[in-house]
Amino acid sequence: MPEPRAEDREDVVLNCLEAPLDVDIPGGGCVVVLNTANLPLVKEVGLGADLVRIGGRSMCSPGFSCDSAYQVTYIVRGGGRVQVLGIDGTRVLETRAEAGCLFIVPRFFVVSKIADDTGMEWFSIITTPNPIFSHLAGRTSVWKAISPAVLESAFNTSPAMEKLFRSKRLDSEIFFAPS
Repeated sequence: MPEPRAEDREDVVLNCLEAPLDVDIPGGGCVVVLNTANLPLVKEVGLGADLVRIGGRSMCSPGFSCDSAYQVTYIVRGGGRVQVLGIDGTRVLETRAEAGCLFIVPRFFVVSKIADDTGMEWFSIITTPNPIFSHLAGRTSVWKAISPAVLESAFNTSPAMEKLFRSKRLDSEIFFAPS
């Protein structure tokens, strides 16, 4: 066997635990996204991935792939609640998942995860090399793009209630640490 050389690993291997974090919320969670920028091979394969770690009792904001990708998610460590909602808002999965569990999130379905006391870590393979996710809370929330009048009408609520709704968690990131 030839001796391994570092240059042979270039553009083919990425250590997710040593890679720069795409999101890092102290006490909340962190994520590394594997895409064509940090692992060019994924373009040829047609897949992307992410490694997400959230702290004990933290929540990953409900989110979905807005580029029609499927997510195959494997729980690596810890455990917690997983909820998946269909396109029409019906709950298609509500379960406790722990290390060793694998589940698939269909395209455009919304998924949310809340860790138990020990936290939760998962690895997802995503069926696009440059995944784009949108979240229902946090600073990248899709709620920010919807006009107040549309929200008031959609939820049959008053302007004051819409303003209160919009003020909650829209300045945060996608991970929420327990308060």
